[in-house]
Formats: sequence, C-alpha cells, structure tokens
Amino acid sequence: MNPPHTLNEFGQPIGLPLPSGWAPPPMPPRASIDGRLCRLDPLDPAAHADDLFAAFTAEDDDRSWTYLAYGPFRTPESHRNWIATVCASNDPLFFAIIDRATGKPVGVASYLRITPASGSIEVGHLHYAPKARRSPIVTEAMYLMMRAAFALGYRRYEWKCDALNAGSRAAARRMGLSFEGIFRQATVYKGRNRDTAWYATIDTEWPALRAAFERWLDPANFDEQGLQRIRLSDLTAPLLRNRS
Repeated sequence: MNPPHTLNEFGQPIGLPLPSGWAPPPMPPRASIDGRLCRLDPLDPAAHADDLFAAFTAEDDDRSWTYLAYGPFRTPESHRNWIATVCASNDPLFFAIIDRATGKPVGVASYLRITPASGSIEVGHLHYAPKARRSPIVTEAMYLMMRAAFALGYRRYEWKCDALNAGSRAAARRMGLSFEGIFRQATVYKGRNRDTAWYATIDTEWPALRAAFERWLDPANFDEQGLQRIRLSDLTAPLLRNRS
C-alpha cells in the first residue's frame, strides 16, 4: 500500500501535512512507569545490578546474549560497571522491569534513537530473566513503554533487531508492530555483520493496538491456572500492515 499523500501546486505527490498544533514531544522523563503487574524504574546500579545479575545468570547458557552488542557478564562487578556506564545516558534511556509481586527486577528495556523533531522513538536493549520470558509481566512492560511514548506525543514507535533473530522478530509481530524492511549490512557488533529488520507502529494505529493490549492484559483473559484465553497475536494480527 502506498502511503497517503496530497499534491502540490505542480501536481507532485507530497506527504500529508502534520495535524494542526503538532509540536515535537519532550524527551521521555527519567521517571517510573507504573503498571498492574510491573513497574519500570530508571536503571540504577545500586538498586538493580546485583538482583539483575543473579536473575540473568539463572539460565543454563548464554544464548540470551547472542543478539545483544554486549555481554554476557561473568562477574557481578563487570555487570554493575556496565549498568553504571549506561544508566547515566538519556539516549538510550534504560529502565529496570520490576515484578510488582516480588519487588525484584526481572529485566531491562530502554528507549533509544529518540528524535523529538520527527516524533520518532525506538524500544530496544531488551533482556529478560528466564522466569520472566513469555510472561504477562514482559508484555505489560512493552505496553507501558508504548503507551507512555504515544502519550508524550510521539508519532512513530520503532523496534529493530538483527534480521537473523527470529525470536525478536516474532515478538515484534506479536506486539502489533508492522515489518518495514531489512537494512543490509546496517551495523557491526561482536565482530560480525548485522542486517537489521525494522518494525514500527504509528500514532494513528495506536488506539486499536492499545485496545488489543488492554483486552489481553485484562485479568479476565486468564483462567485459574493463569493460562491465556485469547492470544495477543490473534488480537494484533489484523492490525499489521506487513507481517514480514
């Protein structure tokens, strides 16, 4: 589908004008984002490093680090030093994902490539403890970050990953983010090439996507054993412009 456009005085197609009153949104604040299952707190080495290290090293191997540009970290000190380095940045802006039931961090996520002038923001640096993967906590965390970005006035919400990272690509589709293409030889990390797959959703798609998330996250969507009655992917699939 070709993007919508209008014609200028020369008969040339040009992009639609921005909505009246639109202005570049502010940078995301360094503040907690509250949800029912989890809370996103600005990443802090004193508050989060040791618990995150213990949570991340609970898995049997290092496969969760394969598609990240850093890690795995072999000692608590090296992990704490990495957090101390990245947590001071405003872009990327890192958060710890806190399980409200335990008060413990179970993962990290960040906003990055924040471009207020274009109203564009990306989510990335996602890394979850084994016990949190494929849980409603992670889904709610992604919903909270998306909701907060659109509430600030961002127009475009991006997700990018190594094109070979099948798990991340499936997660993007499940979250209702449409495939936009592959940038070949986009970057280099860990001494190897990365072709980057791009996914995104935009502000006009957000109301329907928000309704899908809220329907899935509703406690009524889970039975007595905590099993979902409706899959999020079934709710978001009709909203995808391109699946990849």
